[in-house]
Amino acid sequence: MGKDEQKEEREVLDSIFPDEIQDISDTEYRVSISLDVSDPSEEEDEEKAPPVIILNVRYPDAYPDVPPALDITQPPNAAKHQHLDIQEDKARLLDALQPMIEESMGMAMVFTLVSTLKDAAELLISERQQAVQAVKDVEKQIAEEEENRKFEGEKVTRDSFLAWHERFKQEMAEAKARKVTEQEAEEKKKRGGKTEEKKLTGKQLWVQGLAGNVIEEDEEGEDAITGMRDLKVEG
Repeated sequence: MGKDEQKEEREVLDSIFPDEIQDISDTEYRVSISLDVSDPSEEEDEEKAPPVIILNVRYPDAYPDVPPALDITQPPNAAKHQHLDIQEDKARLLDALQPMIEESMGMAMVFTLVSTLKDAAELLISERQQAVQAVKDVEKQIAEEEENRKFEGEKVTRDSFLAWHERFKQEMAEAKARKVTEQEAEEKKKRGGKTEEKKLTGKQLWVQGLAGNVIEEDEEGEDAITGMRDLKVEG
């Protein structure tokens, strides 16, 4: 009974997978499975061959009353996919087939196993792509937040405003003082660099002791009254 069912299933598989199935012996064959995946990080116009995995099937004598012997490989010299490594992922993919094997015991199940394996491999790749994209999105968000902080001013509080206002008044006072100094320098320049003689009052002369100096330093021997008379004094 098992052999007849195996032969019948094999003929059906030939009609479904005419180019994908390859016999190894009367009870063993392999099915090539092309995975429908795309990488959002790649250019849309960049065409790449889809990744391919191979389901190796061997019928035990009692199949389908017992599970088939299964293995998963990849074509010789196939390029390693960025998000799928058969050596590392084989156990996970085979485990994904176990629920379907248990449900299909006593019935032909290889077509269902091929479909299940295809879905499991595509889902695995998709999950890894999404994980990579999620990391990129987070990094992009962090970079954007850092960039936005450069354009955000300091939050204004009452204390910070008062401090700013005090600095502003001080800067304005310093600017005004500089302007006055510049104006005075400009006026002096217009006068030819000469400063106007400032006459002292009589009181200022006495306070500063200049009157006595004039008398003592009179080299012509004039008396004190003459020395005082010659001084320019404004009352």
